[in-house]
Amino acid sequence: MDPRVFKMLLVIALVAGGAVVVASSDARLAGNHQGYEPEQPIRFSHRLHAGELAIDCLYCHFGAEKSRHAGIPAAGLCMNCHSQVTAAKDAMLEEEALATAEGRAPRTIVSPEIRKLYDALGLDSERKPDPSKTPRPIEWVRVHNLPDFVWFDHRVHVARAVACESCHGPVQSMERVRQESDLSMGWCLDCHRTNPAVAAPLDPAAPLSSSPHPDHVSTDCASCHF
Repeated sequence: MDPRVFKMLLVIALVAGGAVVVASSDARLAGNHQGYEPEQPIRFSHRLHAGELAIDCLYCHFGAEKSRHAGIPAAGLCMNCHSQVTAAKDAMLEEEALATAEGRAPRTIVSPEIRKLYDALGLDSERKPDPSKTPRPIEWVRVHNLPDFVWFDHRVHVARAVACESCHGPVQSMERVRQESDLSMGWCLDCHRTNPAVAAPLDPAAPLSSSPHPDHVSTDCASCHF
């Protein structure tokens, strides 16, 4: 076989093989963590809290209104509810029914995950300080992490009434939070280019635009890269 033909066939085979590998794998650019869904120290369900219970995102992530960081709520904030809610509703109702049948007062049922919250706060099952426990912060695993050279300010976007789902995806349906978007510069620029510089009154019935807006939000480099 002619060496030149052999080299051409080899190149074609390598290119075709590479295309197959890319198509059948989770190939992505460096720094793209789209789909990242780490396990957390406590199985906190956003589907339950933000979805079924319809707790507003800003109730827990209140820092987003006045800081560039949304923040992770302190364990003490969780106790606003979990000082009384100690387990799933079904488990608590089952214990109440059993206590009634046995003619006794219901026992406090604490789920394994909520017990982790109490342990972090140094509390016992009765939500009282336990001298044998040392309070410690919950080591949540960060999901969304932009590079250090990018300046993203939550308060600007919250003030503009940008829905949390625009960047974070349908968190209210996620049992465990994942990175929904690739958070690339192009992805951010697409959003800036399709939104007007001055926010108009929100119309829930109006379709989202996917074409550039003539007077769009700034795409100047210094807006995000000081």
